[in-house]
Amino acid sequence: MGLESLISNRILLTFLVSMVPVLELRAAIPLGVSAGLKPLEAMAISVVGNLVPVPFILLFVRRVFDWLQDKSPRLHRFVERMESRAEKKKGLIKKWELLGLAILVAVPLPGTGAWTGALVAALMDIRMKRAFPAIALGVLVAGMIVTAITYGASSLF
Repeated sequence: MGLESLISNRILLTFLVSMVPVLELRAAIPLGVSAGLKPLEAMAISVVGNLVPVPFILLFVRRVFDWLQDKSPRLHRFVERMESRAEKKKGLIKKWELLGLAILVAVPLPGTGAWTGALVAALMDIRMKRAFPAIALGVLVAGMIVTAITYGASSLF
């Protein structure tokens, strides 16, 4: 395997992992750095990858949820659980509005992130032109936090 292929595989893996719910850039940045990317490269790739699903979630999640609920009782329960989890996060956004959405996304812990922020925004009927910049800001801040932690950890070894 040539050097160019190895580099593109690292980039692609980092990009794809950053799009996965729950993992998002919290996993993609350390993975990219451990695969040999520079911390800022891993962060940039992860931020972009983490933002790719956001417009689709904002635009289509309600329709997908409606469709899933009609398919089976099991899928209906899954959608209800997802909506319930999103409902619990609404308080921060109701209190702080778009800054609250950015904060929800920026905290790099399980149960937060771009997927959760986009889901909550969609269920609160926040339009994409308002929600996306707040989510993007949150993803960027989360990326900086995770990169700082990753760089600090990787510089110890």
